[in-house]
Amino acid sequence: MIETGKKMDTSFSIKVVEDGEEKEVEFSELLDKPTIVSVYMSNNSSSCDRQALSVSENAEWFRKQGYNIYTLSKDSCRSHKNYTKKHNIKHTLISDPDQKFAKATDSIIEKNMFGRTFHDPSRSAFVIDTDGTILASIKKVRTKEHAEELKDLIRDLK
Repeated sequence: MIETGKKMDTSFSIKVVEDGEEKEVEFSELLDKPTIVSVYMSNNSSSCDRQALSVSENAEWFRKQGYNIYTLSKDSCRSHKNYTKKHNIKHTLISDPDQKFAKATDSIIEKNMFGRTFHDPSRSAFVIDTDGTILASIKKVRTKEHAEELKDLIRDLK
């Protein structure tokens, strides 16, 4: 995983769902102020829902602190649109089926499920400065307390 203080490559395009609309942007465009990206596996699974919904419920707090707030998964924009509508999500969702963000942050890990080994993005979170510098990260998100652990991370940066 990319270390704190290192710059990530931000020169890749990615799709976002914002206010129910899908658009493709350069990742660097999302960094108009310090930015939090919380990575989860998929919509509509219990632990991932806890993670994404805790961010959504606290999205305004993060904005008032001066941060953009995003959650990212491999789900399609269509899935994100439905998810946003179903759960009244209050922040932007990023669709990353090609794992571009995970590659840029060196956060692809080996996983085992049902006797199958595969590589996937880690359940992690990053605080990224406007130039792509990693200000802080959470290497293993605690889904039940995710918003609070992000708040603690932000407070520690002040």
